[in-house]
Amino acid sequence: MGNGLKKFTRSQLVIPLFSLLLLVVFNLIRDVEFFSVSIVTNNQGNRVLSGNLISILNGASAVAIISIGMTLITSSCKGQDISVAAVAAIAGSVFVSVLRSNEITVPVIILAFLFSCLVTVLFSTFNGILVAIFKIQPMIATLILFSAGRSIAYWINGGATPTVSSPLLSSIGGFIPGIPIPSPIIIMVMFLILISLVLRFTNLGLYTQVVGINEETAHLNGINPILIKLIAFMISGICVATAGCITVCRIGLINHETLLLDAEMDVILTVAIGGTALSGGKFNLYGSVIGAYIIQALTVTLYAMKVPSAAVKAYKAIVIIVIVMISSPVVKEFAINLYKKLFKKQVGTNIPMKAS
Repeated sequence: MGNGLKKFTRSQLVIPLFSLLLLVVFNLIRDVEFFSVSIVTNNQGNRVLSGNLISILNGASAVAIISIGMTLITSSCKGQDISVAAVAAIAGSVFVSVLRSNEITVPVIILAFLFSCLVTVLFSTFNGILVAIFKIQPMIATLILFSAGRSIAYWINGGATPTVSSPLLSSIGGFIPGIPIPSPIIIMVMFLILISLVLRFTNLGLYTQVVGINEETAHLNGINPILIKLIAFMISGICVATAGCITVCRIGLINHETLLLDAEMDVILTVAIGGTALSGGKFNLYGSVIGAYIIQALTVTLYAMKVPSAAVKAYKAIVIIVIVMISSPVVKEFAINLYKKLFKKQVGTNIPMKAS
């Protein structure tokens, strides 16, 4: 039993699952109806699912998708990309620019998305070159686009905040007629399955972890660390483009100043909460995705408790600090040792004494 507990506590999913469980229990005690789901009719006349649970799943979709790419970068490069939100604004601007130049049809939407992916992959590759070839620390290397990215997005549309309106875009950012589940949730699940299959049926996941653990050893074993890091940034570029386009479809416009504002901080926190070592190495995509839902669930909980919007970030910071501290190796080891002492003491008191 002790070995089973030790193995469980060392799992990368134990902290995000435990944190999510605490939020669920807290909200059930606070308001038993918090997670209730109902069917309502939206403005388009479609019957759709509604409730806090749906809001959490839907609201976290963009951050969850970006966290997939951030996880690979963190694992392979031993650092974080702080430009993801700014590059998402670039993707959204490119997406809108292509849509406004043509009649909005399914082929045009696909073309706009592919073009935005191409642009963000190029920008992400630029970050990757600075990190992989020039050996610049990821947070410093990505500071360039963190500062300039939204200005580039501003330039793409000539400083305007153009709107795009189409039932097709509403379906992508909202609900597909006849399907009560928000489209961003479906897209996130499909994206996660796709990346999981790529990592499962290729050596990319293994190589990413090996490069993050020891780059020199990886090179001696025939793995190209530069290529692995560049691939991680390229995948992140696709993730960022997907999140940016979903957000544009959801709100129906591109505002380079506010699109996914401060999302990079939430993404880094989801990766940390999800169990990926911020110093590189072993990672868990599912843990990062769960971390995104934890952040969103915490946000929705605070708003449900009537916490002022200006104070939400402070409350989130306190809770996240506690979660990160609990997930630290020192606290985990202390919990294991404490359990061993209590368990052995209990066993010792139950040993029957021999008759003299």
